[in-house]
Amino acid sequence: MRPTSSTTDDNLFPRAVYIERRERLKARVPSGLMLLPGNDESPMNYAANPYPFRQDSTFLYYFGLDQPGLTAVIDLDEGTERLFGNDPTEDDLVWTGPQPPLSNRAQEVGIARTAPADALEQVVNQAAQQGRTIHLLPQYRPENVLRLRIQEPSVELIKAVIQQRSVKSAEEIEQIEAALAVSREMHTTAMRMARPGVAEQHIAGAMEGIAVARGVRLAFPTIFSKRGEILHNPTCRNTLKAGDIVVNDSGAESPLHYASDVSRTIPVAGRFSQQQKEIYSIVLQAQAKAIAATKPGIEWREVHRLASVTLMEGLKALGLTRGDPAEAVAAGAHTLFFPCGVGHMMGLDVHDMEALGEEYVGYTDAVRRNPEFGWRSLRLGKAVEPGFVITVEPGIYFMPHLIDRWKAERKCERFIDYSRLEAWRNFGGLRVEDDIVVTEAGCRILGPPIAKSIDEVEALASA
Repeated sequence: MRPTSSTTDDNLFPRAVYIERRERLKARVPSGLMLLPGNDESPMNYAANPYPFRQDSTFLYYFGLDQPGLTAVIDLDEGTERLFGNDPTEDDLVWTGPQPPLSNRAQEVGIARTAPADALEQVVNQAAQQGRTIHLLPQYRPENVLRLRIQEPSVELIKAVIQQRSVKSAEEIEQIEAALAVSREMHTTAMRMARPGVAEQHIAGAMEGIAVARGVRLAFPTIFSKRGEILHNPTCRNTLKAGDIVVNDSGAESPLHYASDVSRTIPVAGRFSQQQKEIYSIVLQAQAKAIAATKPGIEWREVHRLASVTLMEGLKALGLTRGDPAEAVAAGAHTLFFPCGVGHMMGLDVHDMEALGEEYVGYTDAVRRNPEFGWRSLRLGKAVEPGFVITVEPGIYFMPHLIDRWKAERKCERFIDYSRLEAWRNFGGLRVEDDIVVTEAGCRILGPPIAKSIDEVEALASA
């Protein structure tokens, strides 16, 4: 059997939404040719056995059609919009069943003109020969890089797309909250399943099954591991035992591919140890302070700094660090325990628009990335605006290899008590993460509540 990702029953926003989005984009780029390629099938091991299809997020945003092999061209000088792609052949229909022609699908999103895929090259070549500006976003699929053979992405188009996609509309927020409703079921199930003797992969598989059963997919590969100090641990191969804590960083997509991204830390025996409670409480407090501080106009790097100072205050109370917490953060001492950012933009991509370049998504000419260790991992630093959707995910991680390196280098020893840290080196790590939307007055946590306090998590983990 020949698998296919092509569908005829894609969920779509109303036709007017896509028309209005494109009109706003055209208003920001005055002339030239916009070339917006969608994705194609990507074979796993032979052409008829592709990976599950995922449309390009910017193509979805402006054109909505969730099928492979499409490219859109907006001619800003002529005022025309056209979709390039092929209608299914008779042989295709044997495997897929009846499919509407591209012209019908295009009308669903307000596009009146279509053309075969092989007509695209002539249009692009003619524009190039005429010396017209061709606006193209950075390409992450090698087949698109080879097919389009256009070297320099258009910074003008990048900035226009980011400015527009960054601010989420009411219908987009609704999609994110739909994804979070599925994520809540996934996380609640994981808390109930995390028992001594259970394999991590068994729980990760059950969570993915929930998403599939709800007609959606995961927004990113699940991170479910008792090795929580490995931030993006790709494996779920451990067997859980009493006393372990497990980081569950997972989330579903919505029917229209909007992401959710939630992290919870689960005590396998149903109860946190005293050590685990102490670290968990510090992280929870840092998250609460970061959320409370979020409002229009605040630079996200300042929210990160505030969360980091709160983490260092907590670690100082445990005797693991010393000195003034704010000075410790200024010296970078916190990055031994928190070597990543406190959050990132989220939308159609779980790291929203990352393919377009973090220097444009998360920074500006005035707010530049700090190149120092830990700080350089902040995907977002600039001031936030109403409509931004952001994750808030502080954590504390005890990484033995990093502790050993810093200790040998006597790095930040003014602020870090390496002798007392030895008793914690094998603690692992934990984080707590929610998704927020910036509002006119501050922010709010999106989606249905997911157990987060110590009492709530223990109640589910011991049920």
